[in-house]
Amino acid sequence: MNSPPRLIRDNDTLRRDYHQLKAGDQVLTRIRLAPGEEYLLLDLEARGVRLFPAGLAQALARSKAMQAALLGPFMLPHTLAIHDLHALHRAVTGYHAAGIGQVVTKLDRANAGMGVLLWNGVEEVLNQATLGNLVPPFVLQPFVPGGRDLRVIILGDYLEAYLRHNPAGFRHNLHCGGASEARPLSTAQEDFCRRVMARGRFPYAHLDLFLLPDDTFYLGEINLRGGLRGARISAPEYRRRLEELHRSATSPSP
Repeated sequence: MNSPPRLIRDNDTLRRDYHQLKAGDQVLTRIRLAPGEEYLLLDLEARGVRLFPAGLAQALARSKAMQAALLGPFMLPHTLAIHDLHALHRAVTGYHAAGIGQVVTKLDRANAGMGVLLWNGVEEVLNQATLGNLVPPFVLQPFVPGGRDLRVIILGDYLEAYLRHNPAGFRHNLHCGGASEARPLSTAQEDFCRRVMARGRFPYAHLDLFLLPDDTFYLGEINLRGGLRGARISAPEYRRRLEELHRSATSPSP
């Protein structure tokens, strides 16, 4: 007689019983992974184990380069994931052809604005990468002066947005000197966020929209979790809603 599907809700149980999990079992927690362990997400889903959040979302949340590669159509034009010097040389040619001047790089796993670097041109990036001072993977994109950052939190039916802006610098993270103020989210912006989440299979998300002076907007990045500094929602309410989403995620995948 077949045993009923198992529900795994914590990382300790997952690690202990990892090799016994089978098709139909469900892991309803974000999986803690050491750098390089992302293959576990692929293995579990290949074995028919359902993950919540989906393995794709969990992998995307861990890698800015992966986001640029897969969610690039939502991002600022010419945003690229750079994985090696060959890709960077191709990017240099393309950036020169497009007449792009200053550029920004984002280190793959750095957060809170700490890995965002401004360069006078793409040749500077190439020089430092060739000398081993800037190690791939990283994200390369044009620098657009005057841009602002709109943080969006979507948790089930809960949605809020707040502007993060730093008049004294281009890093808008609140940890880097930015200030915040609540902002209504337009219908177009909400629809955009929902489409990004659907593409990455995010059941909930923190999204950063990059707002240009001409009112166009692009995806900056997306994560499953993020800091709540500047948000209206309290930490206890956030945890309650998050736990509710995880508890309710017990139906089979379509």
